[in-house]
Amino acid sequence: MTTSTIQINDKLVEVRISNNANKALAARTTAITAEMELYFSCLIRKRVCFYENDKGTLVTDSLKVDFHPVMTRHCADTELKDGLPPMTDFPIDNPQTFTPRWLSIDFQKGEWLGEFGY
Repeated sequence: MTTSTIQINDKLVEVRISNNANKALAARTTAITAEMELYFSCLIRKRVCFYENDKGTLVTDSLKVDFHPVMTRHCADTELKDGLPPMTDFPIDNPQTFTPRWLSIDFQKGEWLGEFGY
């Protein structure tokens, strides 16, 4: 396992990358972005999504990390799209308060896995 520290929203975030994830990252020719999504709705949910895009803070040549708070437009389930209600960005006055302290990334059975916490 390797550990790096990056800065997001003026806050230090520790990024832990498992040995399996390091091997998968080394085999890539382009960077992948691990997006820490904090989802505000009737409840709060957190998840890590992996994207082929150019967003985020560079951790290694093949890994970027981003933090993205989002919210639903309402709590009703009448407008579900792909099982999810319509989402929009969630503006936060003090993003450092909500930015995670750590992110853990793994790669198992051909799938990227991530978890973050405070």
